[in-house]
Parts: sequence; structure tokens; C-alpha cells
Amino acid sequence: MAKRKQARKSSRTHAVITRSSSRKRRPAKRASGARKWSGRVTRESDALDLKGGVFKLDSPKRIAASLKRSAERSKRRRADPYRSALSMLTFYINRAGRNLPASRKRTLMRAKDELRVQFGRA
Repeated sequence: MAKRKQARKSSRTHAVITRSSSRKRRPAKRASGARKWSGRVTRESDALDLKGGVFKLDSPKRIAASLKRSAERSKRRRADPYRSALSMLTFYINRAGRNLPASRKRTLMRAKDELRVQFGRA
């Protein structure tokens, strides 16, 4: 009788392992009002008061100029204007991740270089 129980137990264990490994994991659903934390950081951080749509501009010079202007005018930043502007641009690039097309990433990386030039740090 003990042999019989052992056989059932091993087959049951095997079935559980097989079933659990074949399941696909579903992404967690968000509450209806929940938003991404990165959006909150962009809106409410002490880094900068950004002009809307600054990262959607086509020209790296215009992006850099807008970030520079925002950084110099902002009363909410703690670091110097250059560091605040560059960190906000880097933050945006990092948070966009794989969803950022290569052409857009190139433009934003050029905006970093232009920001260095406009602040005289090139």
C-alpha cells in the first residue's frame, strides 16, 4: 500500500510542475486612475519647470535652448542650471527606453551635446 501512495504522489508532483511551467504570466492591471511614476517626476520634481512638449521638438538646438531657459528660470531646482537641464534630458531618455525610436534618441543625444555647448562646457 505504501508503494501505491508513493506512485500517486510522484505523478501528481510531475503534473503540477508541468502545468505551472506552461502558464504564461499576465501583466498586472493598473487601477483606473494610476499613472506612471516617471510622469509624476517630470511634473512635480524639484529639478525644473519644463515647457510642455520640449522633448518632442525636432531640433536639438531648440530642445537645448528650451531646457537651458527652463533651468535658468526655475526656482524649484537645487543644483546648478546645467546639471538640472542635463539630468532631466537624461531622465527622459532613460525612461523612454526601448520605446524611443533610434532617430528620436539620436536627436536627444545631439541635444545633450548642444546643451554642453550652450552652457560653455564643450
